[in-house]
Amino acid sequence: MAETEGVDVAPDPSGASWDLAGMAQLSQSFVAGKVIAAMADEDPDIVVITADMKFSNMTADFEQAHPDRFVNVGISEQHMVSMSAGMASVGMKPYIAAFAPFVGLLGGEQIRTDLAYPGLPVRIIAHHAGIAIGFYGTSHHATEDLGLMRSIAGLTVVCPCDATATEAALRQTADLPGPVYFRVGRGRDVDVYDERPGAWRFGEAAVLREGGDLTIVANGVTVSGALEAAAALAVDGVDATVIDAHTVRPFDDATIAGHAGRSGRLLVAEEHNVVGGVATACAEALVEHGLAGVRMARIGMPADEYSLIGPPTHLYRHYGMDGAGIEKKARELLGS
Repeated sequence: MAETEGVDVAPDPSGASWDLAGMAQLSQSFVAGKVIAAMADEDPDIVVITADMKFSNMTADFEQAHPDRFVNVGISEQHMVSMSAGMASVGMKPYIAAFAPFVGLLGGEQIRTDLAYPGLPVRIIAHHAGIAIGFYGTSHHATEDLGLMRSIAGLTVVCPCDATATEAALRQTADLPGPVYFRVGRGRDVDVYDERPGAWRFGEAAVLREGGDLTIVANGVTVSGALEAAAALAVDGVDATVIDAHTVRPFDDATIAGHAGRSGRLLVAEEHNVVGGVATACAEALVEHGLAGVRMARIGMPADEYSLIGPPTHLYRHYGMDGAGIEKKARELLGS
């Protein structure tokens, strides 16, 4: 990351923050490769497969530590998924990594049939999810993957929002019996859990801030923005609860419904289409808990639109996924 007098500053939206050629230097918080390498020190069955993206996802760190257990299959994501199924069927524990649109959308049928149906313990690291690749356009955006993944029987779905959460997610799901889909960002994530040790727990929505006026549920890149929005609202005496719904399947509907029921208003912000993702899961939770009277609003990609093309920082602002956008939508909901 850029530095000023030794202090980290926000990424430059002019181009450096989305340039894939310099990803090895930019992905300071992409810790998956290092974490899996450390786990592999204790477990000889762990292997890593990537689809020609070892610097984009920093599985190069794993390759350096365990070159004999690292495979680069080239640009063949569907083959990567099926290959991992074969490896898992003979006792290996594969971690596979590629851009979310290519593994989560292109490889969706293989994830369903080759991994989830037989219940094989393959971990899928779907990185640069949502609109995080910005300028690379619709083919590289994944704003429908949660809707697909959370509907697949036997598939666990987790969305860690920063480096600390990513490590916790990888370690806490290591012994789950079936496949896991990790939806992660681009390695430029704002720290949320670094000062909250132990706060991230698999399967439990994390209540990061308590307030009785409004409940904000966020996920992935929107978590830090939700905390910013809540802090801004507090200046005007509005107390908002902020919840990180990081485990999408199994979904902690009780926590969401409990807080939304008490506040009476629920705002969901996610880097995904507003149909099928976390907002849909929250709406289902309200109905299942008899809370249809809760006022609810959503921030995400419009249901019938594909993202514009531009730097991700600009796109987040345009679609209201940043702190200012979440604050604005919250004030509209409070005024309704």
